[in-house]
Amino acid sequence: MTSDAFNPQTAERAFENRLRPKRFEDFPGQDRIRENLRIYIEAAKRRGEPLDHILFSGPPGLGKTTLAGIVAAELGVESHTTSGPALERPADLAGLLTSLGEGHILFVDEVHRLSNVVEEYLYSAMEDWAIDIVMDSGLYAKSIHLTIPRFTLVGATTREGLLTAPFRARFGISERLDYYAPNELQTIIRRSAAILGVELADGGSLELARRSRGTPRIANRFLARARDVAEVKAAGVIDIDVAVETLRMLGVDENGLAEMDRRILHTLAQHDGGPVGLKTMAVTVGETEDTLENVHEPFLLREGYILKTPAGRKLAPLGWNAVQNGRAAGPGALC
Repeated sequence: MTSDAFNPQTAERAFENRLRPKRFEDFPGQDRIRENLRIYIEAAKRRGEPLDHILFSGPPGLGKTTLAGIVAAELGVESHTTSGPALERPADLAGLLTSLGEGHILFVDEVHRLSNVVEEYLYSAMEDWAIDIVMDSGLYAKSIHLTIPRFTLVGATTREGLLTAPFRARFGISERLDYYAPNELQTIIRRSAAILGVELADGGSLELARRSRGTPRIANRFLARARDVAEVKAAGVIDIDVAVETLRMLGVDENGLAEMDRRILHTLAQHDGGPVGLKTMAVTVGETEDTLENVHEPFLLREGYILKTPAGRKLAPLGWNAVQNGRAAGPGALC
């Protein structure tokens, strides 16, 4: 069995946690959401009440987990973290809820993946601060009424449309995170570099930022790899040459297109620009439908490389230009 110390996923989470802001002052971008949350938190503290339940939605890597942690820190309460798939049975939920303290935060990542039965148990917990657990079955079945402390549920989802209407309606606060501008990502990269003790030139930070697809998680990942390149090839300084070399090694072109993006565009070009169904696309490029739809497509759609139609995905004019100019001539191609 692999030790956690050498588990790549554990190491990546530890790296992300090290760079994760703990206060609103250290969280660049999402200005409207930050100001809204400040007001809601201050009002709840003045009333001496728990904060309303919060739903954060948006693409992966934009800071939903980070904001949940900041909310807990600003309230001065503990945060308990779990995920939708981890709560398989009502008993799992009951054990978690009864361990909460007054006003605590319960953060549920991938909240759209909660089972229907667990979701229904959450309804009474969110509204009435109580749950009824049925023990045993048949003639020996009995219901136990459990009162729980008033808490704040913070849910994070990349698929808000999969939440049921009754569940979504129970969140008093709903905020959708959007992609970051290059200057905001540059601020994030500079902050992360300072934490890591990495010397960073303006040209290097800007180059990493503008190719990071508007996503802080990707920007920090690029910074981590640029640090490696700088230590081996450039006396520890990340300048524009180091940034360009790092991105070349990672297979990211000057427009932020990665290898999988080029596979998608190349596949559409092979089908005369489409339309191509999601299932066909996933089989052709060797990726899951969920990953294509939630990780790769949002960037390609937002930047205008592809179009999403009822019949499937199609190449937009910009996508055709990328293919014809060699930026997406085939898997692995780089300009």
